[in-house]
Amino acid sequence: MTTYAALLRGINVGGSKKVPMADLRTLMEGLGYDGVRTHLQSGQAVFTPGHGDEESLAAELTQAIEKHFGFPVDVIVRDHAYLKAVADACPFPAAELQARQLHVTYFSEPVDAERFAGVDRAAYLPEDFRLGDRALYLYAPDGLGRSKLAEQLSKPRINKGLIATSRNWNTVVKLVELTG
Repeated sequence: MTTYAALLRGINVGGSKKVPMADLRTLMEGLGYDGVRTHLQSGQAVFTPGHGDEESLAAELTQAIEKHFGFPVDVIVRDHAYLKAVADACPFPAAELQARQLHVTYFSEPVDAERFAGVDRAAYLPEDFRLGDRALYLYAPDGLGRSKLAEQLSKPRINKGLIATSRNWNTVVKLVELTG
């Protein structure tokens, strides 16, 4: 059986969209998922479903979360093989960086370089980004909170029509471990 990670976007941040992890685990178990575990409070759950694929599982979770908690939450679901491939393909020297300096933004669908053509990469150096398979790798030496490039990359005109959610490198690695 395949183990998946559900990445919930924008929960438990700044006092809004509160989703207690114990409640999320109970909700997911109620959907028939096995081995449900959560990681941190920022919206990661690992599980083994008895049915579905990434897209149908994301849709099912999105609908169940809104019904249970009363507000919409975007969800991306990815399997272990994908999460491992993203970690393995990192174009930056992850082993040499602090986890707060390296982030992966997971997208709901493939993105192409054209979407980011208007970003003047040189203006943000030493910050940089690279595209991967439904992912964007961001090197932000001063961390995500101080990153001007991250702010630019999160603009609605760039992410229009996508679900996008970012995780620091520690979480990227932990999700590979938890789903493995």
